[in-house]
Amino acid sequence: MTPEAGEPPARPRVCQKMPAQFIAPMKALNTGQVPTGEWDCEIKFDGYRAIAVLNRGNGSLWSRTGKPMSRDYPEVIGALEKLRCRDAVLDGEIVALDAAGRSRFQLLQNRGRSEKKPIIVYYVFDLMRRDGRSLLALALTDRRKELASLAKKLIPPLQISPVFRVEPAALLKLARQQGLEGIIAKQPGSRYEPDRRSGSWVKCKVLAEQEFVIGGFTRPRHSREYFGAILVGYYTGGRLRYAGKVGTGFDRAQLASLHASFVPRTRKTCPFANLPLEGKPRFGEGMGRKAMEKVTWLKPGPVAQIKFAEWTDDGLLRQPVFLGLRTDKRASDVRREPGPAGR
Repeated sequence: MTPEAGEPPARPRVCQKMPAQFIAPMKALNTGQVPTGEWDCEIKFDGYRAIAVLNRGNGSLWSRTGKPMSRDYPEVIGALEKLRCRDAVLDGEIVALDAAGRSRFQLLQNRGRSEKKPIIVYYVFDLMRRDGRSLLALALTDRRKELASLAKKLIPPLQISPVFRVEPAALLKLARQQGLEGIIAKQPGSRYEPDRRSGSWVKCKVLAEQEFVIGGFTRPRHSREYFGAILVGYYTGGRLRYAGKVGTGFDRAQLASLHASFVPRTRKTCPFANLPLEGKPRFGEGMGRKAMEKVTWLKPGPVAQIKFAEWTDDGLLRQPVFLGLRTDKRASDVRREPGPAGR
């Protein structure tokens, strides 16, 4: 809910005696439709959502599911701990930038294996607590003022996410032209709603890309080692639904590490509720009973980031490509999302 017109902004709740703690992040709704009117719009980053918690100069980073991330990003922790405040909870996204300054999830995934280290940035876009005061009930515009006041002098890799008060369709067009992932549109008066997807924040994607649960893998063929492709799906009504096979996007190191993580998760039965599929799909290979005999099934759990051309009429992925594993997403939370917006 947002404040009614003419209603005074809510006063921040004082919680001075309690230390700052992790707050589950607010979620953006993906409707596949571009909202109309003026919204506060930001670029949609292609990285890891991260909640930063500060208590008397000691900082920590947490994934959107509450897993610790501090060890992985000591440079971010060092910059956070230089912010002048008694305590704070911030919301943002950790990204790796390419040569053109665009966030790329694959760069973030591969930064430990690459000789050339990508530029890491923690883009901060919200502030939920400051100096013992809860800011959750404040309007977004007021929280941004608090954030700007706190972060007057930011030290790299910290940056504040730029905000554009525009028609979302106009910014989405620019995002598409510049090869960006998409935009996030937020209602200026929206309060911060932890772990909710109320529609006050909306994400509009340029590319078809989302998370999928890995439920099996096929045998390697030709010169490929370890496995040929992974079988992925999403949950609907509490059941895992098959969405297709993904056989590209892996390098040899990824094939080896993924296979090693798969072995302890093998099972005898198929986890996908809609297999076998009768008939051959329009695109790609089928997954009938014969094809299923060549699959090693897995206990669902690992979550992969996949980009693809489109959803087919058969409900399968066309031209899917593996981008990396997501350790910040629970398998049970993975749902089918609408395709790119504004087309």
